[in-house]
Amino acid sequence: MKRKVWASSPAVFVIIAAMFLMALASWFWNRTVFYVEISAAVVSAVTVALLNVRFHAYVSSAIKSARELLSGEQYRSLREFALPVAVVGNAGDVIWVNEAFLSRMGKKDCLGDNIMKYIYPKTVSQIVSEGGADISAAEKRFTVFGTATEYGSILYFFEDTYYKEISLKYAQSRPVVMLACFDNRDELAGDAGGSEGGRIVAEVDSALTDWVRNLGGILKKLNNGRYLILTDEIHIHGEMEKRFPILDEVRNIKSGNRLNATVSVGVAHGAASLPEADEWAGKALAMALGRGGDQVAVKQKDTYEFFGGLSKGVEKRDKVRTRVIAATLSDHIAESDVVLIMGHKYSDLDCIGAAIGMWYASAETLKRPAYIVVNRQQSLAGRLIDATQEEHPGKEIFLTPQEAMMLVTPRSMLIIVDTHSQDFVESPELLDAVFRVVVIDHHRMMVKHIENALVFYHETYASSASEMVAELIQYIGDASLTPGEAEALLSGIMLDTKSFILKTGVRTFEAAAYLRRKGADTVRVKRLFSDSIESYKAKYRIVSNAQIFGNFAIASSEKEFENIRVTSAQAADELLSIQGVDASFVIYPAGGVVNISARSLGEVNVQLIMETMGGGGHLTMAAVQLSEMTVAEAREKLISVVKNYTERALPS
Repeated sequence: MKRKVWASSPAVFVIIAAMFLMALASWFWNRTVFYVEISAAVVSAVTVALLNVRFHAYVSSAIKSARELLSGEQYRSLREFALPVAVVGNAGDVIWVNEAFLSRMGKKDCLGDNIMKYIYPKTVSQIVSEGGADISAAEKRFTVFGTATEYGSILYFFEDTYYKEISLKYAQSRPVVMLACFDNRDELAGDAGGSEGGRIVAEVDSALTDWVRNLGGILKKLNNGRYLILTDEIHIHGEMEKRFPILDEVRNIKSGNRLNATVSVGVAHGAASLPEADEWAGKALAMALGRGGDQVAVKQKDTYEFFGGLSKGVEKRDKVRTRVIAATLSDHIAESDVVLIMGHKYSDLDCIGAAIGMWYASAETLKRPAYIVVNRQQSLAGRLIDATQEEHPGKEIFLTPQEAMMLVTPRSMLIIVDTHSQDFVESPELLDAVFRVVVIDHHRMMVKHIENALVFYHETYASSASEMVAELIQYIGDASLTPGEAEALLSGIMLDTKSFILKTGVRTFEAAAYLRRKGADTVRVKRLFSDSIESYKAKYRIVSNAQIFGNFAIASSEKEFENIRVTSAQAADELLSIQGVDASFVIYPAGGVVNISARSLGEVNVQLIMETMGGGGHLTMAAVQLSEMTVAEAREKLISVVKNYTERALPS
């Protein structure tokens, strides 16, 4: 029988022959060189010959063993078996195949081949241990099953190309439900007015209609600038690979005052039924809008994938929703026996300022027992906490999480401010213990957020949680709002807007003007931001070691020191003042983990960058904590993520 079993590549024999020829040629030049070369050639030839003898003996033994196991009629039956069969040695070499294997693979002889040529990327051990595997070979699809033997394995190939192609076509043709929303339809149409507003709406409608037509789907206009879209899985896969260019197309539609139109889309990907797809699409659209709009959220079984989200959120000037939320919130507070107000871990001025505002609304206006839950040792707003407590001598305002747990009853209510993530709250245990929960937050929506809240007041356009609370207080009642409480709210607004520079809208200035009328002293607020000389020096040490990567600035501190969280956040803000820097990152160790504080001027969405690394936040302010990683490793990972973001991001 013809064999194609080599212990060494045939090229090796050519090389050995060349070595002998070179040795013979050196006889006439240098006898010493001749003896060295001829010796090397002889040793090489003998070594290769021995390897081939041993390998042929191994193959003969394996084939003999296979024939002993499948002798006579069994061997002939297996050779003529309808399914392709291959006997594979321990080294992965093919030592026997039947006629069906050669026929299906389009081969005349494949003995000596490595089986990986036919089953890649799977391995023999995977096929045996997993009870089968799907592979592609010779432009056909197979399901391969394996059995381990003393000398290797026996593989059985079941060709199911037709069925897998039918299954693929079925999966690709499954219907996909999408819900789209013209984010700023009312704002653009209202600002433009008349025929200009109609032109903008018509252009967005036309862009969406053409897009859906190219997807082979249908579009149905709903109320309030919303659309129902039906297409199939294969077109959605294509859009995901192209990262939904419809977002850019709509963004290029501008009003007379150069404002961009934006749309948000929720996609139900892989739903088991149409009712489930409709539910998923609604959740995906709500997630896209909660993250600021101008993006596509694709919901799969347990995860979301996001595309776009590069634009700033659209400010809503209508306060009707705020009035409705205030009335509903007042009713829930009045029905509670105790109100607990809690923010996020390492609470800052915005978190504590918003909490103080809600404490005033609950305790002073609606006359319900209310307390702010905070870990003072970890808070970054210690001065504000002390000032508030001094302004209300004899009143117990601040409690530790452990003290708050002792007050929980079925009628207790927990108000979460400045976060909507169950992982970031000051006390997850307290959140689990209280059934009646209210959320007030302005950060862009995270996938893992607090669900089933009585009230979920979430506005990504707001500058801060303090701005949102300042608006609520005006409708709940503010007869006895003190200057100190007004200053607490104003400090939160100033922190998140960088003293009215970033994320500042009309309603931000209205809230600040209201607080100023209530007696907020801007000088006293400014003192809440003052640093010690040590913190000031530390901040500029961090700034001084920053490196510039394009329009990104990255700085780091290798050692932890007192107030490092506040100092690093301030250093990140300071880096934005460097010419050409649109986003800044400060990496520092604290609390046994590596932290990254990210800031931007709005052109770069640092939330998307931090989410890629497992964190979150807002378009202009975000952060992440990385465990089991050094500062240097975190820096390398951040640089890689920033490069990927730069390659994917398109100008808005």
